[in-house]
Amino acid sequence: MSDRLDNLKKARDRMLEDRDAHAKVLAAPFDRDKAERARAKFLEMQVLIDAIDRAIAGEPAAA
Repeated sequence: MSDRLDNLKKARDRMLEDRDAHAKVLAAPFDRDKAERARAKFLEMQVLIDAIDRAIAGEPAAA
């Protein structure tokens, strides 16, 4: 596997962990301030994960 593809996969894993942390806040008892921040960060992380997925899909297959 290329270093670039390996780095993309590691970055994706890290962003999944970050997104999951924000999901936990959203699942917790409601606190408006925390929920609003968590919602914004969750969406930001999801957009980034989607972009990384597209980058991974665009990488040439390993020979």
